[in-house]
Amino acid sequence: MKKSLLLFAFIAGTLYISAQSTCGDALEITDGIYTVEEIAGTEIATPYCIPDGNPTLAEWYSYTSEEDLSVTISTDLPQNALLDTRVFVYSGSCDNRECVAADDDISGTNYLSIVSFNAQAGETYLIAFDNRWESNGFDFEVSSQTIITLPIQFVFQNIETAGSTMGVVDMNGDFLDDVVSVTGNSININYQQIGGGFQFITFGNPPVAHSPSWSMAAGDIDRNGYNDLLYGGGSGVSFMLANDNGFGYTEVTSNEYVFSQRSNFIDINNDGHLDAFVCHDVAPNVYYINDGNNNFIFNQGGLGDTPDGGNYGSIWVDYDSDGDQDLFIAKCRGGNSDANINQLHINNGDGTYTEIGEEVNLADNVQTWSSAWGDFDNDGDMDVFVGASSLFNGGHKLMINDGTNNFINQTSGSGFDSFNATSIENVAHDFNNDGFIDLHGAGNVIMMNNGNLTFTQVPVDPSNGPVGDLNNDGFLDIANGQTLYMNAGNDNNYIKINTIGVQSNINGIGARIMVYTPNLGQQMRDVRSGDSFWFMSSINAHFGIGTETQIDSVVIIWPSGIVDVYENPGINTTLVSNEGASEISVGVSDTFLPELAIFPNPVRNQLIFEAPVDISGSLIRIFDVAGKKVMEGRLNQNQIDVSGFTPGAYVLKLDLNGKSLQRKFVKL
Repeated sequence: MKKSLLLFAFIAGTLYISAQSTCGDALEITDGIYTVEEIAGTEIATPYCIPDGNPTLAEWYSYTSEEDLSVTISTDLPQNALLDTRVFVYSGSCDNRECVAADDDISGTNYLSIVSFNAQAGETYLIAFDNRWESNGFDFEVSSQTIITLPIQFVFQNIETAGSTMGVVDMNGDFLDDVVSVTGNSININYQQIGGGFQFITFGNPPVAHSPSWSMAAGDIDRNGYNDLLYGGGSGVSFMLANDNGFGYTEVTSNEYVFSQRSNFIDINNDGHLDAFVCHDVAPNVYYINDGNNNFIFNQGGLGDTPDGGNYGSIWVDYDSDGDQDLFIAKCRGGNSDANINQLHINNGDGTYTEIGEEVNLADNVQTWSSAWGDFDNDGDMDVFVGASSLFNGGHKLMINDGTNNFINQTSGSGFDSFNATSIENVAHDFNNDGFIDLHGAGNVIMMNNGNLTFTQVPVDPSNGPVGDLNNDGFLDIANGQTLYMNAGNDNNYIKINTIGVQSNINGIGARIMVYTPNLGQQMRDVRSGDSFWFMSSINAHFGIGTETQIDSVVIIWPSGIVDVYENPGINTTLVSNEGASEISVGVSDTFLPELAIFPNPVRNQLIFEAPVDISGSLIRIFDVAGKKVMEGRLNQNQIDVSGFTPGAYVLKLDLNGKSLQRKFVKL
């Protein structure tokens, strides 16, 4: 994909039939294996359904089915090893083509391609392979099968785009996910409308110094209510700042050379202003500290210092649940270089980070472009799926947090031990709203979480793309080029949570959100800007709650340390949380008060008391938010054990010398 690849000798036995050089002369094909001797056609394949590049040639085919079928086109064949392909599938006519599906290294092994789509009876689909990366010949296979009713289904919807569809994220502050596509001189947004549908608006700008050839992230850098964009380019970084009315963007360009890979917005120094982090492919990683005045101070080192890089997929996650964001880096580099060893950088809480990958069993040399983090077993800690982009050094790995922030390899028996498709993209979302996080990555498959750390392969239409709720129905959809794959949904319930930071960054990026329901117990999410590898998915937090008909509470721990608790929120709706504005809001950093301090707050096990006078033996009473007394007793050794309490908010009353002191705390 990025490197020139050696020619490969083809294996005999395929159909040596050349495609035609223009769409109008596209060669009709059916199921079978075909050989493209070389890419030499004079009509390029447009529109570009995925990042464009500079192709100059293409080969054209057409496929027509007599019945509704699921069709797969694959160059992921043994005889194509070391080759690099890209494929587009269109509906419509040669004069009016619309993207149906596309793949460029995302679903196939290494740099090969796999794309699937549902073909409607009697409709002709146009298929094009272009020379975005090389013009060498290759084989491809066409296969079809009857469309099977699956536990999760997507419905096609075509939209107008321009350039590469890179994001599904709210761009105008209404918390409805929009579709963002970009070119070198424009930002193109399909704004989701209240009640459904989209309004397409193009914002032209002078050619940017660095287009997002490798990744894009979104976040409100200047707190003006409109999300800005971070472009990770092949030679540098550009910031695209939304104007104060949201109708236009101004470029701020970094002059440093950065061979960008994954990019993220994150408040690295926790000062309430979003900073930018960018993986560097051939040198130590870089980050830009936001001084609050739209100045971005360049830094290199301290967050992945491998001299020759190999940094591909960064994701920020509070892996140890201590209230600050840590950094995991998926590494992709062959040979025995340190550049192929995955890294975990723990936040020391003082602006510094320490690499502890080997210590916690995550220093792996699996060739991977991205990882997917989530609490896959809903036990209150973060787990990680490391998705292989090549099987050269082993396959996928499901690493489960053992409760002490060390990771155990539980791939065996999980379903991933027999899953051999590879990808550069891996995301963790609950696609069927059953309350368990699923995984979408390779081979047009969603690995559905069965709730017991096993996963079932479910074939789906969409290849990877940015994820969000594109019709505000509470089910997550996927964008791919000009095609939206709208989740058909089911009877399961959900809640969505939008975070507005006050002391923290305005997006609430880095906040930890926990949802408690009677039967599923606890689920949690971290608010992120930039997961997987290429795309920017929704910042809005989404929780499926299955057949639950009530939510006990929602707890939000903000980057500032403030904790908001919402008791009994509605289901199948969106909760908008302003930092510190809930009826029950406490500060985590209360370590001393003139009369009485209790800490840590929130608390997991032991609640500790500190006071300027002797309070031992005082009467302690604790009430839940409904006013029910859940504990009464005498204070012993200035601490009490709350480990057996149900997670949620509580009011503590301490009687001392005829005076009753009252404090709030949150049990995690």
